[in-house]
Amino acid sequence: MGADAGEELQTRAGAAERHDALWADGFAVRDGFACEARVLQLLGCAGARMQRGEFVGSRIGGRGRAQRREDVRGDATCWLEEPLLPAERGLLDDLERLRLQLNQQGLLGLFDLELHYARYPAGAGYARHVDQPQGRGQRQVSFILYLNSQWQPGHGGELRLFDSDGTHRDIAPIAGRLVYFLTPGREHAVLCTQRERHSVCGWFRCRD
Repeated sequence: MGADAGEELQTRAGAAERHDALWADGFAVRDGFACEARVLQLLGCAGARMQRGEFVGSRIGGRGRAQRREDVRGDATCWLEEPLLPAERGLLDDLERLRLQLNQQGLLGLFDLELHYARYPAGAGYARHVDQPQGRGQRQVSFILYLNSQWQPGHGGELRLFDSDGTHRDIAPIAGRLVYFLTPGREHAVLCTQRERHSVCGWFRCRD
């Protein structure tokens, strides 16, 4: 399966805030999680942080072995830490409501989150991987909020989610779209993008 799965999954996961697709399929897509104004505000925040030099090229590998490998992972990231800008604070409020819903419906024991901006320049991607560092299991739900207006199919940059049966699903990085999935064991990749690609990424975490 290689088509954009957004419309189909929105029907299953968007209208009912019960997140049924997350429990059934291990992932869900919610279009319009962020309105157009919020997307533009967050892009402005990311731009301001970039000008301040807060973005750093991402590395792969464990502690003491981290290295920059653009052939594997070509993005740059900026972690969201205090003091936050107003639009970032509003996003945290929205994500807190989502965390409470997931805890209520799935009894996941989520208690905090990690959050960062990710910027992929044209020609960059992220090879197949999982989000849990080896030997650590705090990350339970991964999520990506896309900030890319007027994204077209030829622009690439899709999130590819791999299923246990050997198939995969591609999800386009459309502005305002939130993708969230159960972190443990879920392999995924970012396909090579043909234009600059922006998102806010993070994880809801359980206690150690």
